[in-house]
Amino acid sequence: MYMTYRIALIFILTAITQLKGQEEKTIEIRQAGGSKQDQDAFPGANILFKNLDKRVILFHDGALIESDLAYFYAKENFFKATGDVIFTQGDSLRLTCNIIEYNGNTKVALAKGDVFLKRPDMSLKTEKLNIDRVKNEAFYNSKGVVIDSSSTLTSNQGIYFINKKKYRFKSNVIIDNPEYEVNSDQLDYYTELNQAYLYGDSSIIGDTYTIKCERGFYDLDREKGVFKKNATLYYDNKIIKGDSLYFESEKNYAAATKNVSIVDSLNSSIITGHYGEIFKDKDSAIITRRALAINIIDNDSLFIHADTLVATGPEQRRILRAYYDVRILKSDLRGVSDSLYLDESIGLTKLLNKPLSNQQEQIFTEVERNLNNPVLWFDKSQMSGNQILLISNTDTNKLDSLKILNNVFIIEKDTLSIDGYNQIKGGILDGNFKEGKLDNILITKNTEMVYYLYNDEDFQLIGIDKTTCSALKMNFDDGEISDITFLVAPDGDVYPEDDLPINERTLKGFAWRKKERPESVNDLFDKNDKEDQFPSILKFKYPDTGGGKVPVN
Repeated sequence: MYMTYRIALIFILTAITQLKGQEEKTIEIRQAGGSKQDQDAFPGANILFKNLDKRVILFHDGALIESDLAYFYAKENFFKATGDVIFTQGDSLRLTCNIIEYNGNTKVALAKGDVFLKRPDMSLKTEKLNIDRVKNEAFYNSKGVVIDSSSTLTSNQGIYFINKKKYRFKSNVIIDNPEYEVNSDQLDYYTELNQAYLYGDSSIIGDTYTIKCERGFYDLDREKGVFKKNATLYYDNKIIKGDSLYFESEKNYAAATKNVSIVDSLNSSIITGHYGEIFKDKDSAIITRRALAINIIDNDSLFIHADTLVATGPEQRRILRAYYDVRILKSDLRGVSDSLYLDESIGLTKLLNKPLSNQQEQIFTEVERNLNNPVLWFDKSQMSGNQILLISNTDTNKLDSLKILNNVFIIEKDTLSIDGYNQIKGGILDGNFKEGKLDNILITKNTEMVYYLYNDEDFQLIGIDKTTCSALKMNFDDGEISDITFLVAPDGDVYPEDDLPINERTLKGFAWRKKERPESVNDLFDKNDKEDQFPSILKFKYPDTGGGKVPVN
């Protein structure tokens, strides 16, 4: 029983001690010119007023309030002060207004009329401001204007976290700076760091760029930041999009990760991938990870895929380079090469092979060399060589001519035989297009041919023509070889099928590469083009929002 009473007594004494610690401090009257009461008009109030230069000064827990007139309710620990009110807290916060109401129990103040809050790093103007000294927060629901060393910020609502030196602006937020303008639905702004976190529909408009996003971080001093969710950068006549964007104005640099697209409006091209970089000073853009370029030729889309795509040069002379495992697709042609060069200003596209090492030069067979060469498919014809050049008419934007340099090899599957192939080899190929279709080609230098001949009436095989000459011309009809003309000293014969062994029906170096031929956009990619293989721009985390909910996506 004694132990029970003792425990209860200790509990009561502890509770009394805690209550004493929680007692509210009483508002002190430090100075007044005079005092009076008017119980009818202001029951319970002590009316304090100034006299000559002696103004009313009240003090509460580190806060000093100076005014011309104050209605002090000692019982409620509350006052209302008017007339050139000055509210100071330490040496770092000073507030002026027309009227202030203050509750000493809750430590909450309401300032009204020409409110001006001043701190060493910023100032705030508004018509009505609530100050919660327990939470160390000030908030307003009328238009507010914040001015720091370089920018002016306006919003319809705002919270100032005094200890964190941080603002949260809401509703029609605008930052006006000589170098840029920021607009946002909601913005967290750190006054000392001059950094902003953007939430909701947001935009940053600079002299040479515009950024739009629904989530972002921006360093206002350095004009750089990270942007997410529907992030778009309008920069250097390009539109850059990605799940994440990084931008740094001073370095004229931007980067994007995952679901990246770069639209070049002046050159009617789009590049997509999962990692991209823009270097404005170098007039260049680099994109990797499922990189795909889309160019418009002859009112048709030319798709170019490679491990890495690089666009360089000024606006009127944009050059696209593709490196490693290049694959191209257009409605009427397909292609594969090690690298590619595209200059739209002169209408030139080059498909290049991978240079062989000294050892490879010595040990590679002719078949292996041809497998290393770029290849194009025009309808049913396969064409390869050390270099393939496609030339477009820059006025009509239609394919105009074709040139293949060294080790030219043309193969077309014979449609009437099971395993027959029409083939032509040579040193140089020159071709012409008509209405975007391959019309004719001329092959010169050490030309060889194997061609299956059929009777026009019943399509019976006449024989296999195997000929060598210095040059030949070939015409196409609807994508197929229609006729062949030997131009200089042909030497050969037409062999009956049974008289020509199978191993002599293919020219040396024959390589049928149909399995490499892409038939759709999906065929441009392989197992190495995994979507999740991309570097993160920045290991960036948004701060704890604290002091009110923020939409997080």
